[in-house]
Amino acid sequence: MKPFFFRRVTLALFALVAAACLAACQREPQPDWRLNDVSGHLPDLDFHLVDDHGKAVTGADYKGKVAVLYFGYTHCPDVCPLTLTHLHVVLDRMGPAADKVRILFVSVDPKRDTPAVMHDYVTAFDKRAVGLSGTDGELETLAKRYRSAFTREPDRGDGQYDVSHSSAIYVFDAQGKARLLATPSASQDDIVHDLALLTSLEKTP
Repeated sequence: MKPFFFRRVTLALFALVAAACLAACQREPQPDWRLNDVSGHLPDLDFHLVDDHGKAVTGADYKGKVAVLYFGYTHCPDVCPLTLTHLHVVLDRMGPAADKVRILFVSVDPKRDTPAVMHDYVTAFDKRAVGLSGTDGELETLAKRYRSAFTREPDRGDGQYDVSHSSAIYVFDAQGKARLLATPSASQDDIVHDLALLTSLEKTP
């Protein structure tokens, strides 16, 4: 694991957040977000991947839903299952409004995370979660797009290995615009508040 490298990535992301907050002071009043507002400072939701049914999908396929994107992998021993559990509780607390939200879990381990494996994994946490994967090149491009990072550790000799990865949670509105950034340590109350506010502001196509 390389915690120093991933701390640097996280610091870079939140430096971006600080700049976004400063810029927000010069714009019209924004909603009372509790998470970090990155509106206009990260790119729109855009990718070409494969979902957990083996279907080719793009970011446009999720327009009309608030998308919560997270990079991880199914063999992750700690932060991934904790984050998905966290998000499941958040959506349950939202009630019917959660139907306007989709969790997009992007695998950084396509060698082991086949569509079938991804489907079993994500749906065990929440029926509104979608597993996404792609080629190494597609995943690297997507990670760079959102200033994320991941590194696969050497195989331990039995086909098992760890993947170090950033843990930011990205929230996109129903038009695919990047709106909010959080970490897995963000409180459930704050995530519920902001997702509920975002879904209430959106008119789905």
